[in-house]
Amino acid sequence: MKLINSIREEAKKKSKNIVLPESHDERVLKGAAILLSDKITRVTLIGNEAKIKKHAAEIGVHLDGATFYDPETWEQFDVFAQAYYAKRKHKGMTIEEARQIMKDVTFFGAMLVDQGMADGCLSGADTSTGNVMRAALHIIGTAPGVKTVSSDFIMITPDESKIWSFADCAVMPDPTAEQLADIAISSADTHKKVVGEEPRVAMLSFSTKGSAKHSVVDKVIAATRIVKEKRPDIMIDGELQADAAIVAAVGSKKAPGSNVAGKANVLVFPDLSAGNIGYKLVQRIAGCEAVGPIIQGLAKPLNDLSRGCSVDDIVNVSAILANMCD
Repeated sequence: MKLINSIREEAKKKSKNIVLPESHDERVLKGAAILLSDKITRVTLIGNEAKIKKHAAEIGVHLDGATFYDPETWEQFDVFAQAYYAKRKHKGMTIEEARQIMKDVTFFGAMLVDQGMADGCLSGADTSTGNVMRAALHIIGTAPGVKTVSSDFIMITPDESKIWSFADCAVMPDPTAEQLADIAISSADTHKKVVGEEPRVAMLSFSTKGSAKHSVVDKVIAATRIVKEKRPDIMIDGELQADAAIVAAVGSKKAPGSNVAGKANVLVFPDLSAGNIGYKLVQRIAGCEAVGPIIQGLAKPLNDLSRGCSVDDIVNVSAILANMCD
């Protein structure tokens, strides 16, 4: 796909270092080999270097140029344990518990990013989403000015004539107005970094400009106002129905004068039910490619993978992570 190729090419220019903690997984090793051989990103793998290289040889891939860290033998491991303890001692964590948790490769990978020893971390091929998100929140935390971690799917039509960002479709079940505003801000920034387009954000609802009254509509209106106050640089409008957001003729009729209606490329759903259902319908009925979820709102890039992910997923999301790095 043109967009995926563009994302990979852009990542090559950045030469970022992406941590792939799950080096025991064959798909991860194959993805790492592609990233290295095609020079899409630099790669750090976690675990015993000799065992990882032996496994790679057995499946016919090379890991030339990769960096390796083994939590069991690394001489500065206690520095990471102390750093994690400092972050969590207010929750009652002991240094012994911190040492044990830092042996978890996903937490170790997140700490590499937090400590500036890598640019991004990608886990989840063999790790639950809950564990990935705990590592992200406990170690990396949220970005300045953002209190909400959310997700974004890049939706691409089969002919690649249209590309949208859909949010939030995977993380926040019932966001408040403030959280919805955070989701909109993060999604706008993600769209610009990943797709390369100027974001035009539509705050979706079952109402357009007062056509219906409900507390859910009020939440969307309030979130739109918050975004305009916090980030006046973002082109945003709401509340808008989906057709008013993406169909020019409908947008001009229902929301005349709007600089977003009819041409939105970032669609922010009012809750997780709407977002998750919406992206799956577009994916399955319209045949759109769904790239993601991209985790957003963190201070530094870390992303989750589906445990059913493919090698291409690992390569593509690694490239996306590289492009999200500052």
